[in-house]
Order: sequence, then structure tokens, then C-alpha cells
Amino acid sequence: MKHHLLIIFTLIMLGGCATHPTVSTTPMEKGEKRYGWSWSAENVFPYLWYRYGLTDKDDIGLRLGPAVYGTGIDYSRILYAKGNKWDVMNLAWSLNPNYNTDFTYYKFNQRMNKDDTPGAISWWGLRMMYISKGITGGTSTRIGFLLGGQPNDKWGYEIGYNHDFSSMPITNLFDFNWNDTVKKDAALNRRYGDTPHTDPASGLPTEYSRLTGVSFRVYMNLDMTPSTGKD
Repeated sequence: MKHHLLIIFTLIMLGGCATHPTVSTTPMEKGEKRYGWSWSAENVFPYLWYRYGLTDKDDIGLRLGPAVYGTGIDYSRILYAKGNKWDVMNLAWSLNPNYNTDFTYYKFNQRMNKDDTPGAISWWGLRMMYISKGITGGTSTRIGFLLGGQPNDKWGYEIGYNHDFSSMPITNLFDFNWNDTVKKDAALNRRYGDTPHTDPASGLPTEYSRLTGVSFRVYMNLDMTPSTGKD
């Protein structure tokens, strides 16, 4: 039993490097409510989300995760909409060991079925992520790219990565021995030696870690009204 509790505690502590919102993938109407749950690689355990339409262009979202991981608030606004395409701006704040604030610009596209009914939704986006004070007390500014899809009204997914260019060169992204590399190379050590990727005290990924920039999420809509594809 003690071993099981230790495993659960470890999973909780390893999650929550940085978290991101589950936004509405179709335009919402004023007063409309949507809710569901999401599982992300960053959080280990699922978190609940809730969205409310302020107007036909604005909505807010709340998230609640176990042990606060995944908890946060965000705001979305539709900046452009025409036919089955629309652009959305999202501002988000998340509660986790590396408190992060996001600015994301999404471009959505909804496929039309042969019978002219709305079909699957796909999107891509650009994200800027800012960590004002991470686990080691440092600051991290990241920029990245994401892709997502929603095959039907019930579920969807999103995957992305945000890189901190001050913590390591993008060319070393897949250097899995980075800690040794930066110690052995004098030039790299001078440039990146003060941006550790692992917190020596807790063993958690720091605000500089590549893992902090990774995002993979699967979500379920428990109550959702499909878009009618208005112009």
C-alpha cells in the first residue's frame, strides 16, 4: 500500500511543469455554457474545465485540477470569422510549480460534410509563454507552435512545443545528454550553465527545461453545442 501511495505522489509531483487551457473549438453564443475534462501529459491526472460565453465573440474558461495542477483561468476572443474559418486570441494563466501565462493565436477551420453539415475541426496556433518565477526562481520566455483536431463533438486533441532560446540552442533539442554536453563544452557552459533543466532540490523540470515546453492534451466535451457555421 505504501508503495502505491509513493507512486501516486511521484506522478503528481512529476506533472504540472506548465499547463494550458482547453479552449472552445467553435464560436459560443452569449450565455452558453460548456464543460468537460482534459488529460494532458503535463498534468498526469485529468482536470475539469468550464467555459461561459460572455458575448458571441468573447468567452471565459475555468480549470480545476487535482492538487491544484491544471488549475487556471483564461479568456478568448474571436478576432476574425468568415464561413467555416475563424481566428481566436486567448490569454491564460495557470497554477503549477512553474506558474505560466500564455498568449495564443489560433486559426480554426471546420470541414463541411458532403451533405453540407459541419464536420471535423482542425486548427494550428502560435503561442508565447512566460514564466515570471519558476521552480528555481528564474524567468523563462518561450515561443512555439501547436496543432489540434476535433473529429466530432465528443472529443479532440492538441499537441505543441514552446522553446526557450535562452536555455539551450534549438539545434540541441534532441540532445538527451544535454546536462553532460553543457558541462563539457566551455562555450555552452558560459552561455547556458546558469539555466539548469532539473531542479537539484526536487528533481522536477525547471522553468528552463524542454519538458516544460511540451504540450499534449486529449479532451472530452460533456456538454457542447456544435457551431452552425455562421458567416
